[in-house]
Parts: sequence; C-alpha cells; structure tokens
Amino acid sequence: MKVVYSPRYEIALPGHIWPTAKYRLIAERLPPDAALTFVEPRPVSWDDLALVHTAEYLDKLRHGTLTPTEVATLELPWLPAFADTFRLMTGGTCLAADAALEDGAAAHLGGGLHHAFANHGEGFCPVNDVAVAVRVLQARGAIRRAAIVDLDVHHGNGTAMIFERDDTVFTCSMHQQHNYPLFKPKGDLDIGLEDGAGDAQYLALLAEALPRVMAHGPDLLFYLAGADPFEGDRLGGLSLTKPGLRERDRLVIASARAAGVPLAVVLAGGYAADVQETVAIHAATVAALIE
Repeated sequence: MKVVYSPRYEIALPGHIWPTAKYRLIAERLPPDAALTFVEPRPVSWDDLALVHTAEYLDKLRHGTLTPTEVATLELPWLPAFADTFRLMTGGTCLAADAALEDGAAAHLGGGLHHAFANHGEGFCPVNDVAVAVRVLQARGAIRRAAIVDLDVHHGNGTAMIFERDDTVFTCSMHQQHNYPLFKPKGDLDIGLEDGAGDAQYLALLAEALPRVMAHGPDLLFYLAGADPFEGDRLGGLSLTKPGLRERDRLVIASARAAGVPLAVVLAGGYAADVQETVAIHAATVAALIE
C-alpha cells in the first residue's frame, strides 16, 4: 500500500495550535513494513486548483495579496511561500486517490483541508484538497461518482458547499455540533453530535450512516480520519478514546472493502496537548489499512 508524504508539509507556525511536525512524526512512527511504500507527491497545478476555486481567489494565493480579513478568516500567519506547500499537499491527496484506484487503498499523511470554500479559505484550510482530487479524477474520466466520509471533529463546511448541488458526490460529515464552524452548510448526510458523545453513541451512529454513504455507489471513497474527536484534543469535545477511534477506522475500512470501493484516506485535524497522542492515533489509522 502506498503512503503519500513529503517532509515539506512541516512549516513554521510559531505559537500556533496546528502541529505541522505531526506529519514527519507519523512517517517516523510507521514501522518499516514491506506492505508500505512511501511516495512523495508533486504540487498540483494552478489549473487543477481552478477546477474548484475561483480565479480571483487563486490569484490572491498565487501573488500573496490576501486581505487582512481573509488572513484572519484563514487563521494562519500567512506567507506567500505557503501557497506552494498547500499545492504540494493537494497534490498528495490527488496522488493518494490515484493509488487507491490502482491498489484498492492508499493513505496520505496530510490533507483533509475541508474548511476551504471555492472563493476563500477558513480554519487553517487555504484550498480544499479532497474537492480538487474529486474534480481532477472526474475531469480525467477516472471516476464518475465519489463519496466523502468526513470524521474530523469539525463539520466539513467548505466541502459541503462546494458539492451542494452535485449529485455525483455524496458528502457525509459526522462532527461535534456545537463547535467550529458556526456556519454549517447542508451536506448529503450531516450528523451533529452533542458535546461528550463518547465511543458507544459515535460508533452506533457511524454504523448506521455508512450503508447510506455506500448506497450512493461511489467509484472512490475519501475518508477524512481526523484525530480530533479524541478525548484529549484541545479543539474537540466528543470524548472518543483511542480504542473507539480504532473501531471508527475499522468500520469505515470494512464498509469500503465490503462494497469493493477503493479507499483514499487523508488525516485531517488533530490537536492534542501532547503531539505524540495525535501521532499515535493517525499512525493507527494507517496501520488499520494493512491489517
């Protein structure tokens, strides 16, 4: 199985809650295994980004002309050089999607930038990598239909809005309802959980949801395996345990396999006070793909 990763994902964000070192730490934590092959992505083209994002917004990213308000909404100390980092990460999701179609499953140690809308970025997400990957594959004729299972603790608002009127893409978001973002556009299946939901409720609702996702008949399933539903996460409050998160992963993987649908996994958020907690959760997700 291919694991997509680049050391260039690690960017300096002094004092910021996003631990970009986690990508390197996950790669280091994954044990040497003949079943895993690390591959490095190339940056996605600006033309491919334009399959999702508006020309005006991409021009601002390309030339470093985001307004102070746009930077505040993005919630990153934006530098023009970051545009290439996120082009690379989006290329990683595209590469993982191609690998999943070829091999049945693939993992990307990055991606899941689900708060990016067509015309602006939000919540650490300047571009929507999964949406771009879907559009690239559709434009190439590699897939016709896709499904997205977003299990980050935060609602996938940008993704829901991008695919709002597209019946070829099924969006499912299972998230903490009373958490960021305030504006939650309607997806095809939204499951907003109360604070402190815990393993049992979460897993029962996920088990009910997955057949509805697979009934869409996707040619490819994207899974945003956020580590932030974890009970120790600083930006989440769903109180899942590590065993609960492992069972979450198992349910998604088993559902895709049972339906014969290729699975591309991206890691999305994770903000535990001890970054090694987040790293362990993400590494377990990747390991579950080869069990």
